[in-house]
Amino acid sequence: MAAPALVALAHGSRDPRSAATIKALVAEVKAMRPDLRIETAFLDLSKPTFDTVVDRLVKAGFDEIVVVPLLLTEAYHAKVDVPEAIASAMARHEGVRIQASRILGMEAAFLEVLDVRLRDALKEARIRELDALVLAAAGSSDPLANQAVARIARTWGARHRLPVTAAFASAAPPAAGEAVRAFRAEGKRHIAVASFFLAPGRLPDRAAELAVEAGAVAVSDPLGAHPAVARAILARYAVGAVELVPV
Repeated sequence: MAAPALVALAHGSRDPRSAATIKALVAEVKAMRPDLRIETAFLDLSKPTFDTVVDRLVKAGFDEIVVVPLLLTEAYHAKVDVPEAIASAMARHEGVRIQASRILGMEAAFLEVLDVRLRDALKEARIRELDALVLAAAGSSDPLANQAVARIARTWGARHRLPVTAAFASAAPPAAGEAVRAFRAEGKRHIAVASFFLAPGRLPDRAAELAVEAGAVAVSDPLGAHPAVARAILARYAVGAVELVPV
């Protein structure tokens, strides 16, 4: 019996860099598990759509699919868009079982990726010392999602023994620029910003722009295609595949 197919489901973006980054990340996953059928799909704005990918898998004979939402917080997309997309697909394909895993979320391993990306940014900017950090994320109208970002920001700051503030690109204060200015008002001058986004796009670009305008000395790239993120996708898939097994 074939293992369930894995669909890595991202939100999607009008920015072509976003889809390219997601596909590069999924290529990392495929390299780790060449035995699995692994597909990339998007909820909106990018192709292929989730429906297209599910139709393709069903046509290929798969009747079990694990969907791994490539989302960092349990916000609207995770709570509403993903379940609705899965329910719609199952209604169209009688007998096909589709199981959503937990979202990628905020793994402690992702802090290592943040450090790699930030070290690259600091090296490019020729910065050797820091006295504060800002963790920039998308932001949500869901306060629990924003609290999760704030928690991982504190963990990250503690690792480096530096003060840290979580900032948000939409829906919640403070914005990245506001966070940088607040640190500067305290007398701090070497403030770096880490982009806690999965892929490039309008929101991380805006966060970076505001941070630099406010005086940040460096802004990192998003997490992107990294083995730690790929391993997290496979870990989510493994649990989802077990949940498909009849009790």
